[in-house]
Parts: sequence; structure tokens; C-alpha cells
Amino acid sequence: MKNIMRAGTLLLLAFSALFASCGKDDDTNPFKGLTYQQQDQMGRPAINTVFVTTADKDDFNTTIPSAMGGKYATKFQNQLLALNPGYTTNALGMDAATFSGALATDVLNVATSGTTTFFDGTNVLTGRTLADDVVSVELLLIFGGPDGTANPSLTDDHVNANDKAFSNTFPYLASPH
Repeated sequence: MKNIMRAGTLLLLAFSALFASCGKDDDTNPFKGLTYQQQDQMGRPAINTVFVTTADKDDFNTTIPSAMGGKYATKFQNQLLALNPGYTTNALGMDAATFSGALATDVLNVATSGTTTFFDGTNVLTGRTLADDVVSVELLLIFGGPDGTANPSLTDDHVNANDKAFSNTFPYLASPH
């Protein structure tokens, strides 16, 4: 009986809060009446830019991540092989089909324990720190071959750090210019 009374009380409180919050519209809301639409899916920087054709941009950007791999892996593989016809495997040991399948689901994976990094030579796609050189890692995985040393002029963006130091406190971003 106590559980029923508690549930009833919680339900009554929830309805009270709902109706108490309903009131006159706030005319100071700057977003009132605006409609928003997702414009770009960018879990991993540059992947959408490099691997998705202009004709597929709108569809890719509105495809839910769980459907991306099945829908785009072959197209990503074709683009990968067009960019690097000599591609065999990358520094992660992934052949073109495996790598394209991983890239086609454009989400940023996050490890809830252990090292958080885009790629540090051992840990792979376990998240991303602000200082991770994501574009250089992606270039290395596309053009660097099995040991990362092939095509050295194509495996680094030559931007080795942010132009300002990151903060040691949340939100950890560098101060604005």
C-alpha cells in the first residue's frame, strides 16, 4: 500500500510541476518560432568532407549512425581506393573494406575507462582529446600503408599543435583570440 501511495504522490507532483510550468509564452525567447535542421554530421573531423560526395551530403547528414555503415561503406571504400589506389592495409591492420566500414559510421567512439585518444599508436578511436592531431592520424591511416611510412608527404597536415594552449580546467578550450 505504501508503494502505491508513493507512486500516486510522485505522479501528482509530476503533474503539478507540469501544469505549474505551463503559463504565458515568454516573449523574450530569442529562439521562439525558429526551425532548426541538422546541416552536417561530423563525428570524426574531415571524414564527411573527404568521403561523402556532394550528391550524398544531405542524405548522409540525416542518416542515423546505425544505418550509415550499411548505406555508405561501399561508397567510402570506392573513395578510399580513388584517393589511394595502392591501399592494402593501414597502420591498424585494416584492409580497405574494414577501414571503410569503420569510417562510414561517422561517430566519435568513447572509452569509458582507460586511455582516451583518437590514435596514439596503441589505443585506437577510444575518444579524442583536444590536443589529438586527428587530421594527421586520418591521413596516416589513408596514405601511410601497413606501417605508416608510405607516402610521407601525404601522411601529415604539418599542424602540430593548437595555436594557443588549452586550459587545465573545464571546458579545457584555449582562450579566445
